[in-house]
Amino acid sequence: MTTNAAAWRSLTDAQRAGWTDLGLSISRTDSLGQTYTLNGFAAYCSVNNNKLDAGDAAVSDAPAIVTPADLLTVTLTLTAAAVSAAYTATPLAAGVRLFTWVSPQRSAGRKFEGDYRLLQVSAAAAASPAVLTTAYTAKFGVPIVGNRIFFSFETYLGGFKGSPFNVSQVVA
Repeated sequence: MTTNAAAWRSLTDAQRAGWTDLGLSISRTDSLGQTYTLNGFAAYCSVNNNKLDAGDAAVSDAPAIVTPADLLTVTLTLTAAAVSAAYTATPLAAGVRLFTWVSPQRSAGRKFEGDYRLLQVSAAAAASPAVLTTAYTAKFGVPIVGNRIFFSFETYLGGFKGSPFNVSQVVA
């Protein structure tokens, strides 16, 4: 975020105006269910944070909005030895990547999670399943039988993400 904040200061007035226009086209919903639009700086940071997370270069000029198709289904395989997610549609469309967010291991009785961390971003047009075992184990350790893990999957294209597909499961 600090990199984007510094880069925002170096934009021209015309570029900032383009981001302001883009921000007015992006609506979000807050925790109370109220809808709002982004200002130019928030739109710039949102798009470029997504691009940087995906390994893409940041952009100075506001892009046209693109909305990748959302996932239709996700089926987890979650054991102490294997973590993977089979999803549809597969493969993802040309240029579309899959952001995988996960939680630390939680009590099996937990039903809500607010602490998702970026685990990995797939290659463009990746085919199902997403094998997550190595990345999850490196970040959180071996999954422990009886613990719940929460997952959130988002499709990504050109700085924009689709709706999250959230699922959780107890380690078998």
